[in-house]
Amino acid sequence: MKATPIWIALPALLLLPGCVAKTALDVATLPVRAGSQAVDWSTTSREEADRNYGRKMRKQEAREARERQKAEKQRRRECRKAGYGNC
Repeated sequence: MKATPIWIALPALLLLPGCVAKTALDVATLPVRAGSQAVDWSTTSREEADRNYGRKMRKQEAREARERQKAEKQRRRECRKAGYGNC
């Protein structure tokens, strides 16, 4: 009966130092990882900048197209109002 606790305790003693070392490593590297994550959140990558620029340009082109259509419609309306038949 007394041999059972020894067989349970022996693997635990072999595994625990690894767990303690891993925890100590995690605690020691936490500030570095947190700092790098903060820098990553605060900066814009080249890919993000390109994607944002493309989105901005597509919106601008769509806005310009709507303005051109509106201006063309207004021009035709004024042309017909002036009495021209082929506007």
